[in-house]
Amino acid sequence: MAVIQKYGKNYSHDLVCHKESHSSDKIGAPGCHKKWPEHNTTWSRPVARVWTVVLLLGTCLLYCARVAMPICAVSMAEQFKWSKRESGMVLGSFFWGYCFTQVFGGYVSDRVGGEKVLLLSAAAWGSMTAFTPILAHFCSQPILSMTLARFLMGLLQGVHYPSLASLCSQKVVESERGFLMSTVGSGSYLGTLVIGGAGSLMLDLYGWQSVFYVSGLLSVLWAYCMWKYLLKGEGPIITLESLGSGGPQSKLSKRHWLRLLKQPAVCAVIVTHLCTASTFFTLLSWLPTFFKDTFPNAKGWVFNVIPWLVAIPSSLFSGWLSDNLISKGFDTASVRKLMQCFSMGVSSVFTLLLCGNTTFPWAVAFVSATMGLTTFSHSGVSVNVQDLAPSCAGALFGVMNTCGAFLGVLLVYFSGYLIEATGSWASVFALITTVNLLGLCTFLAFAEARRVDIDCSKVRHHDIHI
Repeated sequence: MAVIQKYGKNYSHDLVCHKESHSSDKIGAPGCHKKWPEHNTTWSRPVARVWTVVLLLGTCLLYCARVAMPICAVSMAEQFKWSKRESGMVLGSFFWGYCFTQVFGGYVSDRVGGEKVLLLSAAAWGSMTAFTPILAHFCSQPILSMTLARFLMGLLQGVHYPSLASLCSQKVVESERGFLMSTVGSGSYLGTLVIGGAGSLMLDLYGWQSVFYVSGLLSVLWAYCMWKYLLKGEGPIITLESLGSGGPQSKLSKRHWLRLLKQPAVCAVIVTHLCTASTFFTLLSWLPTFFKDTFPNAKGWVFNVIPWLVAIPSSLFSGWLSDNLISKGFDTASVRKLMQCFSMGVSSVFTLLLCGNTTFPWAVAFVSATMGLTTFSHSGVSVNVQDLAPSCAGALFGVMNTCGAFLGVLLVYFSGYLIEATGSWASVFALITTVNLLGLCTFLAFAEARRVDIDCSKVRHHDIHI
């Protein structure tokens, strides 16, 4: 467990580095542990609360649009005579597009603003979702049009989370980032629940087309309301000039990027996110099969709904807890480590409990505890990247998410191999625990919360405000 320490009373948010010799030329030098004044204006608390609700709804709709295809896949396969392999090709094409735009989305967000990227992408993937039934019916080869549509959906939605990280790092004060990110992150669980319930009902009553129409049009409506009422009808205009110049927070050269990636704290946050994202993706993929194999007579809605109902309040609580501890003066790095201990350490205990012989109610309880505790990473490693590098948090989060997604696919395939080779689910849960503990140990050993994306000597001697 991370030991939480309090700052002394002389702690100030506006202190900068003490003067040191001109020989210091390291990113995040030891004399730079104090807070740096931000160049751009952060949101006031009322404005931040409005944005939190709006981004929560946006993430909810993101998952409604994303999960629409898996919900409708069986009906579409029956109508278009798809085989299992063809259905898998359609569903899997989303992943490849999703991986390719993570870094790009974060890079653009760091330069022009995450809200612009979020708005443009939501309008695009919302429209794509609404037009999916039309593409399926008017194309002579529905399998090709749907595979391409899912690939484009992945490309468009891949920028969402890096843009959120960039926006939060630029507009939200450190003591409130945990709650915002954990609240917005809970939108993914809420969206899965909403589309699972309402989408299944629409599928039965009005056909699979209605699921795409409703989720897509609601997403476009969300984007319009965000543009009309929050951005006041301005933009989003992203020009080549804005991409080339960027704001004062985006000017990191290739040399600085290389030095940034050599920082132990940055490597730790990448490795930890890689581990937690891949294990979560593996659990998400295999838990329904685990319940079907182990408890064949159990009702599917129980294990498909209850864990997500637990995850939503758990995510909100983790955000409130982390921000409350930081606002009371506890060390930010220690708070991030504590949150990650719950996310990867305590959750692994409940994962291991699934290895033994257990009843269905206890299995649901263990899975719910695991999924609920996993959400604490929203206030841990997911926010830590904004502590370390707010000037390039979007691009760096894109790197993290891309690595996590690729390892997640490999881990899912390897888990399937273990199940076939051993005939036991215990080997999969043991693998997940091992990966989690590896990431947790790395984070506890090397994680920090000081900025490492700036050159302290240049800031001191040239009076550059970051």
